[in-house]
Order: sequence, then C-alpha cells, then structure tokens
Amino acid sequence: MAVIIQFKHEEQSRSSRHPTEVICKYFILERDGNKIIQLNTYGSTEREIPDKVSQTLQLDSSAAK
Repeated sequence: MAVIIQFKHEEQSRSSRHPTEVICKYFILERDGNKIIQLNTYGSTEREIPDKVSQTLQLDSSAAK
C-alpha cells in the first residue's frame, strides 16, 4: 500500500456519477510521528461479501489538506 502525498487535477472528457453507494470509514493513524488519514470503503449490499473492505487509501497531512 502507498501513502498519497499529493493530488494533481486533471480534466476528464466525460464524467458520470457511480450508481452504487457505499460506506467509507476513516481512521487517524500515526507513522514516524506523522499523522495519516486512512479511508476504507466497504462492499455494497449487492456484493458477494457485503461490508468487506473494498478499497483503502492513506493520505499524509499535506494531501489531506
């Protein structure tokens, strides 16, 4: 897993809202004295294993700001 340190904006020619809605839980962690926010998304009710962690993102403090 990698820690996101920066976001870069990019234009997209097409955009659409995803029809599935899920829960995202966040956690504040500390690594080497630096705070990290972790975002976990969980499988939708239609998934084979609902409520299983689907994706995890970690952001350092500068990316979170």
